[in-house]
Amino acid sequence: MLSVQKVQGANKKNKVFLYTLSTCGWCKKTKQYLSVNDIEYEYLDVDKCSKEEQKEAVKILKEKKVPVAFPVIIIDDNVIISGYKPEKIAEELGI
Repeated sequence: MLSVQKVQGANKKNKVFLYTLSTCGWCKKTKQYLSVNDIEYEYLDVDKCSKEEQKEAVKILKEKKVPVAFPVIIIDDNVIISGYKPEKIAEELGI
């Protein structure tokens, strides 16, 4: 089981999940962007996981055919955004 963190937000209409690194500036900007826009989301800091969890996270990303680069934003289990792209995030979330 992955060590997922949840951030509360008023906007819960979409399921938003992030794969991030705790030391990644773009990952931090993505989290901040979602928080400022009051979007509820869950995230996994892959670098803070156990080796087994890291392998599982990478396996999930590869199964979704996503480059293993961070951040990765998955919206409603089907929209995948790789990297910090606030315009694309806003478009997909309708904000």
